[in-house]
Amino acid sequence: MSEQHVSDHPADTRVRVQGEPVDSYPEIAPEARRGSVLRVTAVGEDALHRRNADVTEFGTPELAKLIDDMFLTMYVAEGVGLAANQVDVDLRLFVYDCPDDDGVRHVGHVVNPVLDERDPGEGGLLVESEGCLSVPGPHADLARAEHAVVRGFDKDGRALAIEGTGYFARCLQHETDHTLGRLYIDRLPKRERKKVLKQMNEMRNDVFARREANAEKLGEVLADSKDDAIRR
Repeated sequence: MSEQHVSDHPADTRVRVQGEPVDSYPEIAPEARRGSVLRVTAVGEDALHRRNADVTEFGTPELAKLIDDMFLTMYVAEGVGLAANQVDVDLRLFVYDCPDDDGVRHVGHVVNPVLDERDPGEGGLLVESEGCLSVPGPHADLARAEHAVVRGFDKDGRALAIEGTGYFARCLQHETDHTLGRLYIDRLPKRERKKVLKQMNEMRNDVFARREANAEKLGEVLADSKDDAIRR
């Protein structure tokens, strides 16, 4: 899921990591410091349009490395969430670094996510602007539940239940959709979907250029932080 603008997370903001509150957290998640930038898939590519495979092996170096790479790729692409099929990996998994409407920052990953059925008494629908890293550029208004709970596992197989409201609830729903082969534009009326795709074709080159610049800039930031750690 993409943001309208790049988010600057102060290091001491209220943060929940894997659903649990922490006293402090760095601006860039530690996973990203170990990661490599991967290519983001775009609408039309097969991996985005089918239900992905469940993860069956937990605690592996390969799964941990994928999550590291996804975090860094998400930051470079200016996203608040990223699913594995968006880096052309056929697994049901997503990462996120997303604020809610109360200013709480939520960071983590969910493997094999399942969205709880919406309780009619648990708030209504919110129509807000939504974008996607695999639909580079445009945003469109879309109704989503203002409260969401996603259940799944962490990379080591421990059960998770991640709850969100507002913008973070939108993120949880958007990313779970990805693992089922559904893009946000698939929920739009046909005319609106066609309009978004036209805008994407007009905007995508600028988006790709910005991502390249972000990769270079973030690489320099991470290199400087490693040098500082060595000097200490």
